[in-house]
Amino acid sequence: MINEEFLNDPYPAYHALRAQGALHWSPEFCGGAWLLTGHADVASVLRDPRFSVRRAGGWANSSGPGALAELREFKRIFSRSLLFVDAPQHTRLRQVMNAGFKPAALQELGPQIQIIVDRLLDQVLAKAADCGASGQFAEFAQFDFMRDFARPLPALVIASMLGIAAEDRSEFVAWSDDIAAFIGSPTPTLEIARAAQVSLIAMNEYFRQLLPQRRAALGDDLMSQLIRAEATGGIITTKELLAQCCTLLFAGHETTRNLLGNGMLALLQHPEQWQALQSTPSLLPSALKELLRFDSPVQYTGRRLKVDVEMHGQLMKKGDLVIPLIGAANRDPAKFTDPDQLDIARNQGAHLSFGYGPHVCIGATLTYLEAEIAMRSVMQRLPQLRLAGDIQSWGGNAVYRSLNQLPLKFARPSAAEQATAATPATPAEAQYA
Repeated sequence: MINEEFLNDPYPAYHALRAQGALHWSPEFCGGAWLLTGHADVASVLRDPRFSVRRAGGWANSSGPGALAELREFKRIFSRSLLFVDAPQHTRLRQVMNAGFKPAALQELGPQIQIIVDRLLDQVLAKAADCGASGQFAEFAQFDFMRDFARPLPALVIASMLGIAAEDRSEFVAWSDDIAAFIGSPTPTLEIARAAQVSLIAMNEYFRQLLPQRRAALGDDLMSQLIRAEATGGIITTKELLAQCCTLLFAGHETTRNLLGNGMLALLQHPEQWQALQSTPSLLPSALKELLRFDSPVQYTGRRLKVDVEMHGQLMKKGDLVIPLIGAANRDPAKFTDPDQLDIARNQGAHLSFGYGPHVCIGATLTYLEAEIAMRSVMQRLPQLRLAGDIQSWGGNAVYRSLNQLPLKFARPSAAEQATAATPATPAEAQYA
């Protein structure tokens, strides 16, 4: 199932699976797993406590003989993450982290996100102006949306949210890519697993070394809030604190980057939708929901059965791996009319791109906020934006659907327009540039 054709466009495979039935056993997928394609089934599994998220050990085991012993530290760190623990541990950790994602906290983060977005777009426009000044003038300027905008933006936002150095963003992205490569491989090799372990340990160590100075000078950022919880009656342990920081850095980067890339590609491939959004920016909130449904940044997730469960006349046994195919559920015709059509005004219920139930993505509202600010600013500042070619380069990750590159072009601004658009950074703003 996982081949180049699938990675470029998984949706025909999902339709074929759905046509053959609601539940499938695949002996090859992740070493043996049940696959679910329907929206109702996927939503049901994601909220059912019989389906456990505790699967870090299974991943380590899947990397080959002897992997569990070699990847012990990887398993230890990930097994403390909010992503991979069940209640009551999950409930406790989520309550601690919720403070950083309340509407008031995110509202305060909005201006910082706008600063970061503006600086990235300033750089894109400055390069276009430099080319014109050097005689390389053309009506349209070209840039790589992924490299110049979608990849750096979420890393910078998470750095701001955690109160850590923005200049370390290249390391954040590299670490996240290694971890994503492991999670996104149905059958990871030991080499992929080793690289993921090295990066996860490096990320964990980065935060561990920050702890003494952060404990001495607490602020309003999320890491400071976790440190306060650690000091208040042991609500969260130091090792759990470090694991949550790693989770935020990794998960926050992957989802937002891919929403921006996949969403921009979908809009520009459907010019009438892009034009409708430009003419009616108030459609942006519904457009983002539709973009998430249409091409989900996370294509599937996993659960381990705590007990035997019967579904659709088949017995799934305790310990079996179950794969809710989120990308397939979001294109289920039983839930969505014409599911393969992009409709930014669609209002037919919830997509499942952020999960569902107790483990729904804690950063969903933050991702929406980032994407809304980013898309609105791109529409305003890059006129006549369009694809620079018909060929896109998709990454080789089955879980995190992402573009390697997305070449775009836009109408080159005049010198007067460029001078008006760009605003110099103040010292306080410069840390986000």
